[in-house]
Amino acid sequence: MKKAATKTFTGSRIRHQRNHVGMTQSALARRLGISASYLNQIEHDARPLPLALLDRLCEIFAVGVDYFSDTEETRGIQALREILADPVFDTDAVRLDSIQAAMRVAPDLCAQFIRLYRAYLLRHEQAATPLIGPVPPQHDGAPDRVEPYEAVNDWVQAQRNYFDEVDRTAERQAERMRLDEGNPGEQLARYLLDQHGIRTEIDLALGQRGLMWHMDRRRRTLFLSRIVPSESSTFWMAQALGQIEHQGVFARTIRRSRLRESEARGLARVYLTNYFAGALLLPYERFRATARDVRHDLELLQRHFGVSFEQACQRLSTMQRPGSEGVPFYFLKTDIAGNILKSFSANRFAQSRFGGPCPLWNIFRAFSTPQQVQVQLSQTTDGALYLNIARTVGRNSISYLDRPRLTAVVLGCSIADAPHLIYSAGLDLNDPRMIIPIGPGCRACTRENCHHRALPMVGHRVDIDNEGRGIAPYRTAL
Repeated sequence: MKKAATKTFTGSRIRHQRNHVGMTQSALARRLGISASYLNQIEHDARPLPLALLDRLCEIFAVGVDYFSDTEETRGIQALREILADPVFDTDAVRLDSIQAAMRVAPDLCAQFIRLYRAYLLRHEQAATPLIGPVPPQHDGAPDRVEPYEAVNDWVQAQRNYFDEVDRTAERQAERMRLDEGNPGEQLARYLLDQHGIRTEIDLALGQRGLMWHMDRRRRTLFLSRIVPSESSTFWMAQALGQIEHQGVFARTIRRSRLRESEARGLARVYLTNYFAGALLLPYERFRATARDVRHDLELLQRHFGVSFEQACQRLSTMQRPGSEGVPFYFLKTDIAGNILKSFSANRFAQSRFGGPCPLWNIFRAFSTPQQVQVQLSQTTDGALYLNIARTVGRNSISYLDRPRLTAVVLGCSIADAPHLIYSAGLDLNDPRMIIPIGPGCRACTRENCHHRALPMVGHRVDIDNEGRGIAPYRTAL
């Protein structure tokens, strides 16, 4: 399902990709069959990108068509708007059109500014937190840095949560093992034993040590926790297989990233191991075709492939193989307190990076109806419309004293793609009364009369008139 580009002026993105692969402007112009002066005009946004060149650029740089849309620009604009809402800045001095112009002309500079602000927030939080014990050492001699997990998240997002070599490696392995011809868990256990002499056993005490699985290479045994459903055990066996056989693929992928800190590279390896496991159990082309046939019915998909609801959701967010794209989804997982545990997006949706999620989002309503799907039409502050599917996930308690984490996931796509989803059945997609306005955290949200506002809008004076009371607890002064 190939998407047309939504923005024709893409000079900065072309220039970024050309510099990334070390290609001169003249060399790229020759491969495109145009003059160097014409390409120079396109790169400086003096000319729009002709649609006739779009497929060729995607082929040369191995990116999807959506790379040349305004998706990344939209995310950057939202991040900058949230940052500039901080009282440390003169909020009234920077207009939205100035932010848009900055993202269009100097996206790399804006990215570095966002990185700097995140490092500033980290230092500010550390200074405000009482330390017990010795002060932790700084990493790599840098006093201000982006947290490793945030650096990895940025890298994953830059790849649109799709890693071609890892994905195709897993797909070929699934075909060789014929995972679709039997119980995947049993087949993986047999493969690990036959090919590597590794047995799988249940360790009753593993959960007490905070582990879900553990590889004992000396005893050639993969120990699995007993407190999880079978699809999780299958996923862990797939992770172990990836670690045993495909470390070279993971290493090559990480070398192509800009991750330099050892901790970030280690976290990236963990992420790629998880990615491989999902791609092995849900091979790209077979999963994409099945998802299309069942109109992305998540319950049908999880039963068909023997995976969990969360695994099916997360795999749908990765279906961005160039030339064979699926519906672009965003995927997010949160706990009941609103802490974001996972967040990926293949469309223009951008979760607030410097504030909490909006309470009107259906992911929070899911906690009141466990294991039931919640469907919602929403509109973000940039005017984009989404169809959101949310549900709680995770294991049940195994005893009265057990305290499993309460989590939920949400999967969302543009309302333009909603007809491809079973969840649009019965919804009037053209009725504005069905649409729920959601936004970033309250401090960055620009909606005036929201009943759910918990904090005043940063950068605006609060109305302190005691002669009347508004709908929202904090009204903006005129």
